[in-house]
Amino acid sequence: MPKAAIFDIDGTLVDSVDLHARSWQETFAKFGHAVTFEQARSQIGKGGDQLLPVFLSQTEQDDHGEEMEEWRGQLFKSEYMQLVRPFSTVPELLRRIRDAGLKVAAATSAKKSELEIYLEIAGITDLVDVATSSEDAEQSKPAPDIFQVALKKLGLDGADAVAIGDTPYDAQAAGKAGIPTIGVLCGGFTETDLREGGCIAVYPGPGALLACFDASPLGR
Repeated sequence: MPKAAIFDIDGTLVDSVDLHARSWQETFAKFGHAVTFEQARSQIGKGGDQLLPVFLSQTEQDDHGEEMEEWRGQLFKSEYMQLVRPFSTVPELLRRIRDAGLKVAAATSAKKSELEIYLEIAGITDLVDVATSSEDAEQSKPAPDIFQVALKKLGLDGADAVAIGDTPYDAQAAGKAGIPTIGVLCGGFTETDLREGGCIAVYPGPGALLACFDASPLGR
């Protein structure tokens, strides 16, 4: 039996991936870069430090990368955050996990201020024992830093936890920290994407994971 479940947030517990992609697309256009919605969406799950190098040269990053990240953050908070909605049965899933004796952690590439709002939106602020955000890590996903910080806060080794995420970047980051990952399809990546990223099991979303809890890697 694992001792903790470590959740990604965006696309896993709250429906925000398309909103992040739109805000990034708008930001790239603002700064003169032609990036499509689909291109931006394919990188959601990474923090800005990992996303920007996909589309910008090092010179462009040095020139206006930091300004872009700040502008995108403000845009998301002012225009898109209010549109974020939770996926169904998220509180019920976390309660089931806690009833099974596991700790619950949140590990996200989002900023701490965003994380706190997401937990409120999902109705799980009181159900999360440990939370880590991009401010806790030198590099965001798919680097393992955020998961390593979560493990340190939990006082556990990677093999004692299970990660739950919606992107291959979650699985890659968790895998580097020695944590097996359950994938969920509600963030928009395919089962093939998730399994190739390293997921050991894949479910449609939080509700399906709850329904199959006893047979899942969380309940074994």
